[in-house]
Amino acid sequence: MALHKGSHGRAPQRGYSVNPFYGEADPVAGMALEPPRGRLPDGPMSPHAAYRFVHDELMLDGNARLNLATFVTTWMEPQAGVVMAECTDKNMIDKDEYPRTAELEKRCVTMLADLWNAPDPAAAIGCSTTGSSEACMLAGLAFKRRWALRNADRYPSAEARPNLVMGTNVQVCWEKFCNFWEVEARQVPMEGERFHLDPEAAAALCDENTIGVVTVLGSTFDGSYEPVADVCAALDALRERTGLDVPVHVDGASGAMIAPFLDEELVWDFRLPRVASINTSGHKYGLVYPGVGWALWRDREALPEELVFRVNYLGGDMPTFALNFSRPGAQVAAQYYTFLRLGRDGFRAVQQNARDVACSLSGRIGELGEFRLLTRGDELPVFAFTTAEGVTGFDVFDVSRRMREKGWLVPAYTFPPHREDLSVLRIVCRNGFSMDLADLFMDDLAALLPELRKQREPLGRPEKVATAFHH
Repeated sequence: MALHKGSHGRAPQRGYSVNPFYGEADPVAGMALEPPRGRLPDGPMSPHAAYRFVHDELMLDGNARLNLATFVTTWMEPQAGVVMAECTDKNMIDKDEYPRTAELEKRCVTMLADLWNAPDPAAAIGCSTTGSSEACMLAGLAFKRRWALRNADRYPSAEARPNLVMGTNVQVCWEKFCNFWEVEARQVPMEGERFHLDPEAAAALCDENTIGVVTVLGSTFDGSYEPVADVCAALDALRERTGLDVPVHVDGASGAMIAPFLDEELVWDFRLPRVASINTSGHKYGLVYPGVGWALWRDREALPEELVFRVNYLGGDMPTFALNFSRPGAQVAAQYYTFLRLGRDGFRAVQQNARDVACSLSGRIGELGEFRLLTRGDELPVFAFTTAEGVTGFDVFDVSRRMREKGWLVPAYTFPPHREDLSVLRIVCRNGFSMDLADLFMDDLAALLPELRKQREPLGRPEKVATAFHH
């Protein structure tokens, strides 16, 4: 079956099936269809034929289960899929029409507030979002508005430009936030083998115009946790010296669903009074298909009331403080299903297995001799590695290209300032990436090394290489 016409223009068409929309296809007519690429077809086709056109083209995508670049969930139980299918047609914003879906969202917020040790989980305020990027935007907006209210006597003015302090390893959504909402991004660069935020350097960048400091619990660059408690301590000392009181946001897109189960002794959450807000991605280590995220504030004081819109919509007074309006309720229902299905012990078992796979795989890669590990997967189940000193015949980009030939999607990228000299590979171990699949990965990596060793020099870095895989 041909997928497309060669031209985007209005080329002559073969005959279409003229059966009604719900009718069965004429098998001969269905086989002869050749829909255009750049415009709507002139008429309908059978559901079977439409499915085949879409399905066949999507076969050319990579296999999601072998995608070791993405943090996003690529496997859920069949029952979760059924729950999502039953809620696909529900609009999350129609809370009066779908009150039980709205109730499940509230329960998820309270469960997360309890998991993250909010002083009073019932009083914590939060919402679901389309992902962590939207959640981060909301947290940044709350920071800016709180700062603006405290500085109403001098903002807006030329000398009062708000700034946000973060490491250069932050997810790209924080740079977008600063761009979109006219906030100066003050970034602490990487230095040597420190690949994330330095507490003292962060505090040194703060001044009377700093709206907050962003910490990352699980860097996308190498899987390491930033020292949230140390950052808060440095800001406590800053307040003692100068009176500046700077709040902290924890971008826990991945780590906020790992640390509570595997690193219970680590203090990073609302137990630290300076932490005003936390976000996570339900569709990452929250174990739900994309896209759902969560944004939580420790109490109502942390989220200015004027940011909460109360909309008279479809017969009810509906408070909302998300950026999106219409969005599906399926992922929220799936998040609640996953919380019920696993509980704390179940989450702990799933995340421990992912960490075990990561630590095992990183150890075996380190033993090959051709690679140097930057991290080992013992924080996030994520690790980064580069070629070892003395390896001159190939580089990480060669490895990434060759592994793709086997179906494995392993990102190769350079680090940001001041470590642009460092290029790495990164592997994300998720639920569904089993020890058996890790064995197959190692077999394929070991099989291509003899050929790579024969190269005289790397084949050349791609012209366009992203600084990181941020998703």
